[in-house]
Amino acid sequence: MNLHRKGMVMSVLSLVVFIPLQIVFLPLGVLGALLVAYKQMVVSKKLGVSQTAIEILNGRWTMHVFGMRDDDPAVRLANSLPNTSTFGLWLFLLPLWVKYKLSGSYFLYPRVPEVGKEAIADLVPARTLYFDRIIERAVRDVEQFVVMGAGFDTRAYGAFEREGLRFFELDQIATQDLKRDTLRKAGVDTSHVTFIGVDFAMESVFQKLRENGYDPNKKTLFLWEGVTLYLNEVDVRKTLQDIRANAAPGSVVVADIYGERMLRVGSNAIGKKALEYTDEGFGFGLTFATDWEDSLDDFIASEQMTRGEAWFLGSGSPKGPFVVVAELGV
Repeated sequence: MNLHRKGMVMSVLSLVVFIPLQIVFLPLGVLGALLVAYKQMVVSKKLGVSQTAIEILNGRWTMHVFGMRDDDPAVRLANSLPNTSTFGLWLFLLPLWVKYKLSGSYFLYPRVPEVGKEAIADLVPARTLYFDRIIERAVRDVEQFVVMGAGFDTRAYGAFEREGLRFFELDQIATQDLKRDTLRKAGVDTSHVTFIGVDFAMESVFQKLRENGYDPNKKTLFLWEGVTLYLNEVDVRKTLQDIRANAAPGSVVVADIYGERMLRVGSNAIGKKALEYTDEGFGFGLTFATDWEDSLDDFIASEQMTRGEAWFLGSGSPKGPFVVVAELGV
């Protein structure tokens, strides 16, 4: 049997197994989803931390389990945090995982769509992979790696860790304390990372960075993932201006910037209520319905920065892309 025919047989077999398994697991899957939602929203609120940050970590855990991206620190963190449930994730995802293991291909979720054909449901896997592609190239030329609004990101503990590269993580004190304590309990080494608790509304990010060893004369990669969507335009622009004023030439910002399609998700009744539950809400975005390349270029140029690599998710839709992952040069 040739490889192509064998692949087709396994694909059919995996579907035959998946359908009854999914039917049997449906009540357990609902239970798992409710358990994850309770932990993500209710427990996060009690702890005073972002529930959307947990959603990203859950996506990273899923990508690892499905062989899409190696991220053992994310798995350890997710297994130990009180505001998520990997048991609930398994209940929800097990039939899809079994199908993946049998066929070796992705189905429904998670998946890796063709560039431009991403749906909003693909946000976390696709966005993560595009960020990784840019970082893998850009990180070779910098001496400092600053994660702004780090949440439960684990890139500082994985493939990007290397000798001579200094890591800084900035976030709200409550989120950072929970993360540091959980990483320690999970046995993840954090000795190479400088954690900086900061109140973004009241304190100067770069003053805090300088106080903790940041060198403005060294080329730096600023990772700004999953943050701009929750800010207003004034704060987004001020942050970019502060970076430009306090970073060495050749430094880069890798950020995601959203379009109207994504903003509408946060403004509908369900999305708005879910975000407001933990005092979050969508704010800044650009016009991507038409001429999205020009819209991004104009915004970057208005901040006297240069555009590097950029990935527009969902650009094949008649509605235009819903987000771009972009490299901005200082």
